[in-house]
Amino acid sequence: MAKTEVILTHNIVGLGGESDQVKVASGYARNYLIPQHLAIPVTQSNKRQMESLKQRRAEREAHEFNAMTELSKALSKLVLIVKVKTGEDGKMFGTVTAGMLADELKHQFDITLDKRKIHLAEPLRHIGEHEVELNLHHDVKASLKLRVDSTTPIVAPAPVAEDKRPHSEKRGKHVEAPKAETAETKPKAEKKVKVEKKAKAE
Repeated sequence: MAKTEVILTHNIVGLGGESDQVKVASGYARNYLIPQHLAIPVTQSNKRQMESLKQRRAEREAHEFNAMTELSKALSKLVLIVKVKTGEDGKMFGTVTAGMLADELKHQFDITLDKRKIHLAEPLRHIGEHEVELNLHHDVKASLKLRVDSTTPIVAPAPVAEDKRPHSEKRGKHVEAPKAETAETKPKAEKKVKVEKKAKAE
């Protein structure tokens, strides 16, 4: 594929910033970059514009740095809440992705953030609290507090039926059941009966 060199006049993510001289496919330069005024061909006269492009780039990067620093401070005070569907066991259906977080930031706080700036090692699969790293700028990092809640209503356990039987306890004192007769108590009872009979005989 034929390549051509161009000088970028605007920042293009993944390609370069203003004043960068890059090699791209000839068709890409001819059909898109140059007609959209995103790049200019490499010529001696165009090279003279590089200083002004560098100045514009420095101003843009300084502005981005300041804006991202302010955004970092604002985000550190927020708690983003994402609601997901779960089963009765609390397990999530699906996952929470960087794209979902970017959408919720826009919806809840009107903050527009490229999902590529949201760093998730892997999609979130559990409800609860999380902390997400944000790469706002190559010199600005931030962290976002996140709470993943379930939209599935929690099923309350069935009430336990009260025991209606009379209690053997009264006012906290334990009432012991009468003891069964033992071999020791029987002879005493028999002896008492014999004494009574003797008294009657007299």
